[in-house]
Amino acid sequence: MSSTTSDARPARSLTDRFLHIVEVGGNALPHPATLFALLTLCVVVGSWLAVQLGITAAHPATGEIIRPVDLLSREGVHRLLTGLVPNFTGFAPLGAVLVSLIGIGVAEHSGLIGAALRRLVFAAPTWALTPVVVFAGVMSNMASEIGYVLLIPLAGLMFQGAGRHPIVGMAAAFAGVSGGYSANLLLGSIDPLLSGLSQEAARVVDPAYTVNAAANWYFMMASTPLVVAIGTWVTQRFVAPRFASLPEAQADGAIAPPDAMERRGLRWALVATLALSGAIAWGLLPADGFLRNTASGGVLDSPFLQGIVAVIFAYGVVAGVAYGIGARTLRSDADIVRGMGQSMSTLGTYIVLVFFAAQFVACFQWTQLGLILAVKLAGLLQALHLPAIPLFIGLVAITAVANLFIGSASAKWALMAPIFVPMFMLLGYSPELVQAGYRIGDSVTNIVSPMMSYFALIIAFFQRYEPRAGLGTLVSTMLPYSIAFAIGWSVLFAIWIALGLPIGPGAPLSYPG
Repeated sequence: MSSTTSDARPARSLTDRFLHIVEVGGNALPHPATLFALLTLCVVVGSWLAVQLGITAAHPATGEIIRPVDLLSREGVHRLLTGLVPNFTGFAPLGAVLVSLIGIGVAEHSGLIGAALRRLVFAAPTWALTPVVVFAGVMSNMASEIGYVLLIPLAGLMFQGAGRHPIVGMAAAFAGVSGGYSANLLLGSIDPLLSGLSQEAARVVDPAYTVNAAANWYFMMASTPLVVAIGTWVTQRFVAPRFASLPEAQADGAIAPPDAMERRGLRWALVATLALSGAIAWGLLPADGFLRNTASGGVLDSPFLQGIVAVIFAYGVVAGVAYGIGARTLRSDADIVRGMGQSMSTLGTYIVLVFFAAQFVACFQWTQLGLILAVKLAGLLQALHLPAIPLFIGLVAITAVANLFIGSASAKWALMAPIFVPMFMLLGYSPELVQAGYRIGDSVTNIVSPMMSYFALIIAFFQRYEPRAGLGTLVSTMLPYSIAFAIGWSVLFAIWIALGLPIGPGAPLSYPG
């Protein structure tokens, strides 16, 4: 009986076996917070071992001998004890993420983000539905999970209303939200988070180096039309033909376009946003503008860019409050504070993760193991005489593979930045450029990674219309997007490097050393 059942079981394809390996490998990893705790312990023990083995490296710029610091020595233990709290409270990404999310929380709680996304999608003509959905997905990723929980099911309903298969719409939206995660015309909460980690890593080599939250903004903006174009082409060329017939199963709970009060709120938010933008332009455009650097009169070193997190906060609060007043979703100041509090209430696990990540980064810096490893790897790469483009395409590929096993962008970069940022700095490349390469690799495999936190939710959305849809359905649907994004984005990145364009405001490609 058992042999008959075994014989009847269909053979698993190569793709299924690969996905099974990815899923098992990812599930075998501990929670990211536990992972950082274990890595911190490894660094502490590794520092003792490095001292015992006499491992050193010569700094390529100064010739100074870099020696490891033993954290199991008396002085090292004292440093661990006294540094535990300062490591956490002084961790660069923590404050930036909290402040930006407070502002975005007001916009989300008031209903502004949801209404704006519905207005954008419902206003699109049928012929423009696919690019508009992809574009809305790209833009929504600045506002935490709103693209996943609202836009993706909304796109399914919109495509269904247009006589097309809902899964095609959801695939296009998912491609924009998650596959285009590092493309945007605006800055979001992920930008100060990653730039803070890059800054911490860069200070292994240069203690005074700063990475502002807008470090990749120029490249992000240029990437947006590319992602929209590729996402639209893949949807029409590969995804739509697979779902040519409409499903029998129908989803419940249709999502309506913005009503009269919501449209009124959107108008108020637009006016408030334009007013704030005008005030910022007034402070930046004149040669003596009040937002320019007082000493140099420049913009790249201005308080505006240095305080870009405060600007994100201001836009979220101003637009969110204006919408709430116009749509009457905010009745008092208590509602505004409640919205800020709700955005904070979702960060409990993140704060725990940051605590352990901060200890790992600090210990890695204290021991100088990161700098020694970076010098050794940099010497190896220099010996290979590889030009910039193959080096960075390699970084994109490494990140894309790592993303299959570690879904969190911040957790992954906290692991990779202390190694790759100093290593590339020693080769003469800026931390901002390294971060941009990382973000490409992190984005392109999001949509095929079972470790992505919303993967199960997307499968559930698919099952509304195709009850037998599962992991294989989702991955096979999204794999063409992943491959096309990886190729197209890497080509754009290579062209950008070849032209020597700045990656963002005050963010050159090279590090002078």
